[in-house]
Amino acid sequence: MAIRGAVLSATAAARPYRSSRPLQIVDLQLEGPGPGEILVKIEAAGLCHSDLSVVTGSRVRPTPMLLGHEAAGRVVELGVGVDDLRVDQRVVMAFLPRCGECAGCRTDGKLPCIPGSTANNAGTLLGGARRLSLGGTSVHHHLGVSAFADHAVVNRFSVVPVDDDVPPDIAAVLGCAVLTGGGAVINAGRPGPADTVAVVGLGGVGMAALITALSLDVAGVIGVDSVRAKLDQALALGAAAVFTPEEALAQGIRANVVIEAAGHPRAFETAVAITAAGGTTVTVGLPGADQLAAVSPLTLTAEARTIIGSYLGSAVPERDIPFYAQLWREGKLPVESLISSHIRLEDINEGMDTLADGNAVRQIILFD
Repeated sequence: MAIRGAVLSATAAARPYRSSRPLQIVDLQLEGPGPGEILVKIEAAGLCHSDLSVVTGSRVRPTPMLLGHEAAGRVVELGVGVDDLRVDQRVVMAFLPRCGECAGCRTDGKLPCIPGSTANNAGTLLGGARRLSLGGTSVHHHLGVSAFADHAVVNRFSVVPVDDDVPPDIAAVLGCAVLTGGGAVINAGRPGPADTVAVVGLGGVGMAALITALSLDVAGVIGVDSVRAKLDQALALGAAAVFTPEEALAQGIRANVVIEAAGHPRAFETAVAITAAGGTTVTVGLPGADQLAAVSPLTLTAEARTIIGSYLGSAVPERDIPFYAQLWREGKLPVESLISSHIRLEDINEGMDTLADGNAVRQIILFD
């Protein structure tokens, strides 16, 4: 079938993207679902730093690639062997499929699925197939999803069903920002009632971590970011205090659980520095592979510190997405607050500029 989507043919385009237009909106071909796969009509897709990292080239992926991984939509067609979903059911995309059988899947979310990671790196679906093509040339899938298009074929293990009361833009954000940021708090940080939680980097993932921490019974939540508007938003959401990184370091701020969600080595250093003795630093950011940070081993030993890496919020999507949906349903998790704006697919390059400038939490593309 013919679909319309945003294809990246080459990385490292010059800024501003509104001029260089690295993402081209084109008509391309999408094959129907194979065994274990489904066809989904995309309703909403979020612009995430993981997409931007592919555009800049800091996350190396094969091209041409149809980007987009944070999304929700409705099932249109079921491939052979998929008998636990129904046509027209709303599903949330999970950008790391879990086969449920490998050594990674047996860690209850701590480690990623091994076949899923292999497929993501290769730009294929979980089973190894590519269902996209442009002018006879195969187009790679982004993280098993490729959601910057009106339709997508994905593996069954790349989606989690949600009830219709969860709107598509909310559902989309649950699948990446909330799953990653919320999981960094709940699955990795695991704060108790006497603990304070600090979040360094208040983009989509960081702000999701902040509202998740606010939904828990903790002593207080602190926001750290260099953008004043994001600090103001954190205060409005209920943060006990907010600081720029310089202010947090100068004032000796400390928290028992610190989430680093900026994806920058200096942010990681800040997160480690403001972690209290006996505390835990959880890093979910994804800096470039060649970027390094400095940490004092003596401090780790003398203060009995812990540093944890958390990929995808150490999540098991089929378990965690319904949990966050229920928190939202109960009014305890204001996911709406993460959505900065709704945009058109045609505005995606301008949206990438906004994201790169740090002026948005989550921009959501809405499809008719």
